[in-house]
Amino acid sequence: MFKLVVTDLDGTFLNSGGSFDGDLFDDVYEEMKKKGVAFAACTGKQCERVEELFAGREGIWILGDSAARIKRDGRTVRTFSLERELALASIREILDFDPNLVVIACTGASAYVREDIGEADYAIVKNSYREVSRTSSFEQIEEPFVKITVYDPAGRSAAVRLHVERTMHGQIYIVDSEADWLDITASGTHKGETVMKLQEMLGVAKEETLSFGDGENDVELMDIAEFSFAVRNACENTKAAAAFVTRSNDENGVLLTVRKMLALLDRVPV
Repeated sequence: MFKLVVTDLDGTFLNSGGSFDGDLFDDVYEEMKKKGVAFAACTGKQCERVEELFAGREGIWILGDSAARIKRDGRTVRTFSLERELALASIREILDFDPNLVVIACTGASAYVREDIGEADYAIVKNSYREVSRTSSFEQIEEPFVKITVYDPAGRSAAVRLHVERTMHGQIYIVDSEADWLDITASGTHKGETVMKLQEMLGVAKEETLSFGDGENDVELMDIAEFSFAVRNACENTKAAAAFVTRSNDENGVLLTVRKMLALLDRVPV
């Protein structure tokens, strides 16, 4: 009935404390592997940070860095780069809106922040990125960019997006996933598109996919799965796009739903 489970992390799979029930996950994941069901985490977090979260567990697909990179068992499978000039132009527009915004320029090797970043903001960045480097200028970054992220504690991400779109519209993919966060990737690179590429790689159809999400940037995840679930705490747009609404992230909504769906597989005639 289904062969792939795809879930967002923050606000969906992870609870309000940024963690998950490890024992429950291990039980459900073991059952998934027995039944030949793949598990994918699709998130804005850096792939290496996700590897830390699932340390010691093999076979997990990671669609990280806002789905701009795909990794599995420590190996990079695909990278979708953001053209250098578009990345730098986006940064200039962001800082034109407010030069004090926290800009995170991501490559496959590291997430770069300005060297004058405050310690409180740096701690927030480290929550989502394991590899973080400081730089005096984003122009000095030599590796290919994969995404640009903005953190704005003032909650103006929608306004920042509109400001950047004035000159960058159609050249990049930009989404204000939350009031405090904004992500920019290459045009056409977003969670839904990257999951479709994973589906092609695995030979899995939309009808064989479960997806879970909560934020504005998870709406695409609702479109690539026959069985799409918004957690109870999701934004209204994601709930409207989902086929079903399940328990919240603080109630193990993802894992309990997957466990019930796995039980259904035992009832389906071979």
